[in-house]
Amino acid sequence: MNSKYPAKNYSVHGATRSKQRGIPPLVVDWLRAYGKEVHDHCGCIKCHFDKKAWRELKRDCGAQVLTALCRYRNAYGVFANDGSLVTVGFCTSRIRH
Repeated sequence: MNSKYPAKNYSVHGATRSKQRGIPPLVVDWLRAYGKEVHDHCGCIKCHFDKKAWRELKRDCGAQVLTALCRYRNAYGVFANDGSLVTVGFCTSRIRH
C-alpha cells in the first residue's frame, strides 16, 4: 500500500465528479491505497489500477468482490498533496508515463 493519506476529504469538484460518474467512496479509497501513483509535476498525484495493484486488491479483498466491482477497473483519481480528492473518472486511453 502506498497510501500516505486516506481519501477522506473531497474537493467540491471531486465530490461532484464522483457522484456524476458513479464512483463510490470505497473505490476512491482503494485507488489511494492500492493504485499506482503517477506525479503530474503540478503538485497532484494521479492514481490508477495497474495489473500489480489489481492483484494486490484481489488478494486482500477477494476475487468475488472484485468480480462484482470490475467496472471500476479503469477508474482513476487525482489527489492533492494533502490527500484530498481533486477529481475522479474513468481512463479511456492508455496512461503514458
